[in-house]
Amino acid sequence: MKTNCIFCILLISCACFGQIDSTTTTFRSEKPLLSKKSIIPASLMLSGILLSGSNFEKNLQRDLRNKVGNDFSYPIDNYTRFAPIAQLYIADIAGVPSKNHWFDQTKNLIISVVITQAITGAMKNSIFKLRPNEFNADAFPSGHTSHAFANASVLYEEFKESSPLLAYSGYAFATTTGTFRMLNNKHWLSDVLVGAGLGIAVTKLVYHFDYLFSWNPFKKSKDTVLTPTYNGSAVGFYFSKQF
Repeated sequence: MKTNCIFCILLISCACFGQIDSTTTTFRSEKPLLSKKSIIPASLMLSGILLSGSNFEKNLQRDLRNKVGNDFSYPIDNYTRFAPIAQLYIADIAGVPSKNHWFDQTKNLIISVVITQAITGAMKNSIFKLRPNEFNADAFPSGHTSHAFANASVLYEEFKESSPLLAYSGYAFATTTGTFRMLNNKHWLSDVLVGAGLGIAVTKLVYHFDYLFSWNPFKKSKDTVLTPTYNGSAVGFYFSKQF
């Protein structure tokens, strides 16, 4: 199992190290082998794989449950994973400058989440790792965590230049999600680490190759306008069409 997972990580990481030239459609190297965009997610996933099933993570999980109590259950992780999405659109409504138009943000978000969840589901269905609470064998990797970090990575990519504090804040919610997956006895440390790395890696790839699916009917159409709005009491959209 570990060998197959390491192989998958190498494939994802290698994809992060290069880019496709839009004029020649050839793969070429863009940055040194261990570029900043790949080393963090690769390290998270590799660390998770190496720790999976170890006495260290078993002892850690036992100690966490002993500290919070075996009856502890606080499902905030069901909601914190969506917090970066709320931050993304609230920032758009507030007029915070972003990297992309809201339509492109949404498109990248959907693609990132769909791919992340597809990979997460495929791994769960092939690895069969028992959860700490022994409810089922869908522990590895954590779907909540991979989803949360994919959302947080989209927020980061959009606002890292204009508002670094906002950009990084999404990772605080994502980390909270992973932490409570462990505190609620739903996942081991390795499940959370691999889920986090996976969500980040997929989103990095989506933004790396986003020019391949750059279609945006709202950005290029001069006679159509659709933008998020906020009037002080309600959130909505402003739509205008010239005929």
